[in-house]
Amino acid sequence: MTELDPVIHAQARLRVVASLSALGDSDRITFPRLQELLAMTAGNLSVHLRKLEDAGYVEISKTHRGRTPTTLIRLSRRGRLAFEEYTEAIRALLDPTSSKEQS
Repeated sequence: MTELDPVIHAQARLRVVASLSALGDSDRITFPRLQELLAMTAGNLSVHLRKLEDAGYVEISKTHRGRTPTTLIRLSRRGRLAFEEYTEAIRALLDPTSSKEQS
């Protein structure tokens, strides 16, 4: 049986990674925009981003736009690969015959 990545598998983190995967490789999103997009509280989003960052799946940078602090988030190369592997594992679970045909 295919093992699902427990870091991504948590519902909130799956939503975060899926949203970030829709961005281009070098694109970033601001924390407030991601929070709004996912309808999550700042605290909840921060906790899940920290777990993803600890796993090396997201990159978080803090900068300033004018005098306003800004937090920018992007899916790392490692995170993009982990999400691709996760989606392949889900497909294999949903249709085990298709993964056997590809082997």
